[in-house]
Amino acid sequence: MHAGKKAGANTVQATGWDAVYQTRITHGWLPYAVWAMLGVGLVVLAAAQIAAGKRRNVVKQAVAALVCACAGGAITWFISDGIVLFGVELGWEVIGAAASGFFLAGAFIAAAVMTRGWKRVLAIAMVPLTVLGAGLRINAIYGEFQTVGSLVDYSPYPPLESAHVSRATVSVAQWNAQVRSGSVRPETEGKLFNATIPATRSGFRARHAVVWLPPVALAAHPPVLPVLVMLSGQPGSPSRFFGASNAVAVLTRYAREHNGLAPIVVSPDQNTGMMTNSLCADTTKVGKAQTYLTQDVPDWIRATLPVSGDATDWVIGGFSQGATCSTQLAPNFPAVYGNVLAVDGELAPTAGSRQSMISDYFGGDEAAYDRQVPVNAIKAHAPSRQVMVLGAGARDHTSLANVVTIGEAAREAGWTAHMVKATGSGHDWRAVNATFAVALPWLCDRMGLSTTPAAFEDYAHDHAQKVEVLQ
Repeated sequence: MHAGKKAGANTVQATGWDAVYQTRITHGWLPYAVWAMLGVGLVVLAAAQIAAGKRRNVVKQAVAALVCACAGGAITWFISDGIVLFGVELGWEVIGAAASGFFLAGAFIAAAVMTRGWKRVLAIAMVPLTVLGAGLRINAIYGEFQTVGSLVDYSPYPPLESAHVSRATVSVAQWNAQVRSGSVRPETEGKLFNATIPATRSGFRARHAVVWLPPVALAAHPPVLPVLVMLSGQPGSPSRFFGASNAVAVLTRYAREHNGLAPIVVSPDQNTGMMTNSLCADTTKVGKAQTYLTQDVPDWIRATLPVSGDATDWVIGGFSQGATCSTQLAPNFPAVYGNVLAVDGELAPTAGSRQSMISDYFGGDEAAYDRQVPVNAIKAHAPSRQVMVLGAGARDHTSLANVVTIGEAAREAGWTAHMVKATGSGHDWRAVNATFAVALPWLCDRMGLSTTPAAFEDYAHDHAQKVEVLQ
């Protein structure tokens, strides 16, 4: 979506669009301005009618607003908790935000019916603004879209080729010795880049990937590093993982405490489009997503970046649909991914009913679909010495149950499995952030970036206000 900068007038234009794209929509001036305008509009309409002696109309509009709020909240609850239409509970914060939106919409629509002139124009103008305000509030709860640019899949990062990454590597021990001697000094910050990962074997129509290089990866002779392959949810895009989560902040903090050491993080595209669900499988409907994620992506990473070739140093993970992908792919491909870091995943790949997926995605092959179900994949490849960290928001009861089901199946199959509940969150990126704050440092230490790894519970204890370890 972003055109390259050119000299002259084009530079000004690109800079202007950059500012627009980078405007925050979860907090900051934009959502506050929208809600301020809604509040002012409501007060002005009520005051103008009262001044004109239309108090009864204002009362009627208030009653209409309350009726709409109750109806809208009840409908949202029924969709969320009653029939669980989206596969997860939306949470009371979302239900409350929806009810607030219905309240305002009811008030403004009633005012539009009962008023004339400029007051009717104002009331009508407030209705779409109400939809925008409610949408901004619900999005802020989930944390899915952080900026205006994320709505159109805008990725502001430079191409990876501009980084000149060296594969003339040293060991982690050698790197630490060089830092102690003062012969090398790591960068203070890692950097994000766009990258094109060729679909050489799969032919998968993937969008560009986003890569985070830790400070040490920018050195002339970087150490051999572990890898995190992280997937966004659906709808989503590769840039969403970095834009919506706190992963970069957690990894940057870790790097500053460990001589610039941290894993390389690659967020590839598993779906081909924001609204598409590939099921992360090789299907007749979307293409060979599984082959892309288990062959093309790892092959490109090993050929391009200074990474370990040992599966125990490779993590696959993600949020929501991306979490489901990771819990199905790692068990099926233990020689590629030795670790899983998944938050708010499902029990099985889901895009419609089971029978419709078998028909539409797998050409009627029921066994092909069943192989993608995480517990089936875990059992089929047992025993395994792989590692799994699963998390879910405390208010997302469906995902919490999924965490326990998959985690216990993994433990029975020999995995090292840890399960956490993120307090104060639901099926949202707050659950991701809380889980990552515990799991990322533990995985980093476990994969050899620290000489003093500790028990998982010790890491969780440092974040006891945000996570609870499930036994």
